[in-house]
Amino acid sequence: MQDKPVALVTGANQGIGLQIAKDLATHGFTVLVGSRNLERGEAAAKEVGPDALAIQLDVTDQASIAAAAERIRKDFGRLDVLVNNAAISNTGMRPDMSFEEYVRLSRPSNVSLDEVRTIWETNVFGVLAVTQAMLPLLREAPAARIVNMSSSVGSLTLNSDPAGHYRAIFVPGYSASKTAVNAMTLAMAIELESTGIKVNAACPGYTKTNLNNYMGTKTVEEGAREPVRLALLGPDGPTGTFSNTEGVIPW
Repeated sequence: MQDKPVALVTGANQGIGLQIAKDLATHGFTVLVGSRNLERGEAAAKEVGPDALAIQLDVTDQASIAAAAERIRKDFGRLDVLVNNAAISNTGMRPDMSFEEYVRLSRPSNVSLDEVRTIWETNVFGVLAVTQAMLPLLREAPAARIVNMSSSVGSLTLNSDPAGHYRAIFVPGYSASKTAVNAMTLAMAIELESTGIKVNAACPGYTKTNLNNYMGTKTVEEGAREPVRLALLGPDGPTGTFSNTEGVIPW
């Protein structure tokens, strides 16, 4: 077992995940760049630097998840940080589609059930599946941390307010999937609170990535700031929280 801490970031071949990997590498981690496509993961790992290693990981494929966990056990013996970053916002948004049209097609009255299932398979069930597979490795670390990437668009409290900023785009697909991620985070934190493994959800903000056709207003550096902070929490840090760089977000 090596002395350097080991971090796994899912969906790390681009966007916020790639930036999180870069930032954790600067903090002395060996970073495993999770990517569905290994070639893209290898290219991203080179961009991160010598302390990064690509690992094939499709969060919707149980065999892929199991193989990744086995490789981490064989090569490193433990996992200190897991960042569940892999996510999709939709399956059919065309590059020329306006945001208004996307929202219209995503309403509860007409959204495709296949669309919702596909989004939840990655954003919700993928988070649970990867965490379950990596938990034995996280238990081998002295002070493991799990960070689930969420979004304030999934806050029930904020969206139940008639004046809520994201209320108009609270839909069964992406936004509700992040509500479910928050629930998963709390459930994990409750189970693990006696172990020292801290589990928290991070909102990166509206970041310019492929997830939103690069319409976001924040840079990936800004978007990575809160998840990296949570990944580096000390023993007195919180667990079972939902936050962004400005502070705690209501569930």
